[in-house]
Amino acid sequence: QVQLVESGGGLVQPGGSLRLSCAASGSIFSINAMGWYRQAPGKQRELVASITRGGSTNYVDSVKGRFTISRDNAKNTVYLQMDSLKPEDTAVYYCNAYIRPTRWEYGDDYWGQGTQVTVSS
Repeated sequence: QVQLVESGGGLVQPGGSLRLSCAASGSIFSINAMGWYRQAPGKQRELVASITRGGSTNYVDSVKGRFTISRDNAKNTVYLQMDSLKPEDTAVYYCNAYIRPTRWEYGDDYWGQGTQVTVSS
């Protein structure tokens, strides 16, 4: 059974920083892309940032220059460093990973439980 466990959310003032972590555990043969999504109240879930196994990254325009995604393949972990946070970054952040549990199975998308990030003074 594959699990994604997130940590690092919380309340921060505008201009502050937070670092989210997401560790994958369980039966894992390989992990391809990993990423972070967010969903604010009344809005659709959106992709914030993604990273391939080789380290290529992609960001939504609204976070470019402020957020940095990285991963540690040896630890099956993905991180999201969030700097210069704005109130509009307030949302539940979800970790996502495309994981192949065994060499005999196709891969599938897995999701974390979500962690709340609130940016407010």
